[in-house]
Amino acid sequence: MKKLAYLILGFIIGAVLTYYFCPRPDDMNAMAPEFDKPTGVITILEAEELSNNWEKNNKTEIDSTLDVEGSKKVTRSVKWTLKNLEDYLHFAKNESDSVGYTMTGVRVYLGNYGEKAKPSKKNRNTMFIVPTGYKNTSKASSLNLNFATAGDDIPVDPLNDGQGGSSGYP
Repeated sequence: MKKLAYLILGFIIGAVLTYYFCPRPDDMNAMAPEFDKPTGVITILEAEELSNNWEKNNKTEIDSTLDVEGSKKVTRSVKWTLKNLEDYLHFAKNESDSVGYTMTGVRVYLGNYGEKAKPSKKNRNTMFIVPTGYKNTSKASSLNLNFATAGDDIPVDPLNDGQGGSSGYP
């Protein structure tokens, strides 16, 4: 009987300690990890200035004279959905691994569909994303002496077909 009393007392002490030391749902936000702002983040005002400078300093002969479906559209931006970008980054990382590269970033290129494209894209400007990284060294090596730059394009299919925009930022 005495052992049963100690067992019950142990459960009570455990419950009290659990109550005081376990986080509550309202404390979960306080426990969430904080993220540092990535390098290269600019203010909205800086982005507006960059966009305005691009419009002022880049006269687009192709887009300014292009007549698509009865309206003149100037490609100023390209938009991808978050899911599409996440899927592509996952795909590019897996493909990079399979061709012997380590993906460390992405590069955005400007492009143009040219004369042979379908009518809605003929001579239209676009942007596409290419994974970048470096070629892996031998896995048996205990010393990594890779002096190559980490910004080389990786031979993986790029991402295109974003939705073009004709308005400036924002």
